[in-house]
Amino acid sequence: MKKKIIIKGHVQGVFYRENTKKLAKALGLKGYVKNKFDGSVKIVVSGEENKIKKLIKWCKHGPMHATVENVEVKEHDKIIDEKKEFQITH
Repeated sequence: MKKKIIIKGHVQGVFYRENTKKLAKALGLKGYVKNKFDGSVKIVVSGEENKIKKLIKWCKHGPMHATVENVEVKEHDKIIDEKKEFQITH
């Protein structure tokens, strides 16, 4: 299963990407997280459905200082390098 997740709100500068990476790695997920120019955070993730659902649930509140206003989840059909660990990209 592959998903693209866009998180909007006060989600940059609050360690959202670092905490996403830690959780995704703990869940055994592949993909990446990055800040977008519009102030949102984008996650592209691949893995087992129940583990991705856990990540999405966490995304709805994020780390302590984040204020999440919206979480948009879409199917993702592009190739994700399954050999690499989950990472932060720029």
